[in-house]
Amino acid sequence: MRVFRPNPDPLLVLATAIVLPGMGHVLTGRANRGLGFALFTVVGAWLTTHFAAPDASMIGRHAAGLFVWALSVPDAYRGAKLRSAPAV
Repeated sequence: MRVFRPNPDPLLVLATAIVLPGMGHVLTGRANRGLGFALFTVVGAWLTTHFAAPDASMIGRHAAGLFVWALSVPDAYRGAKLRSAPAV
C-alpha cells in the first residue's frame, strides 16, 4: 500500500539540507539517499581529519566531508523541485 505524502516546500528542503547533511533528502522521501549522504559526509570528514597535514586549516582538515555536504544540498533541492513539479 502506498502512503500519500504531501510534497515538501523546496525552500524548506534547501534550508534543511544546508543545516543538516542528508536530511533534505529525508524530507523528500528519499531516506536511503539522505542517510548515505550523511554517512559519507561524516566518513569523509573523519578521513581527511586523520590524513591531512597538521598545519592544515579547519576547512582543509574536513574537506572531503564538506565536499560531500556541498554536493548533497543542490541534489536535495533539485529532488524537491522535481517532486513538486506538476505532472505533464
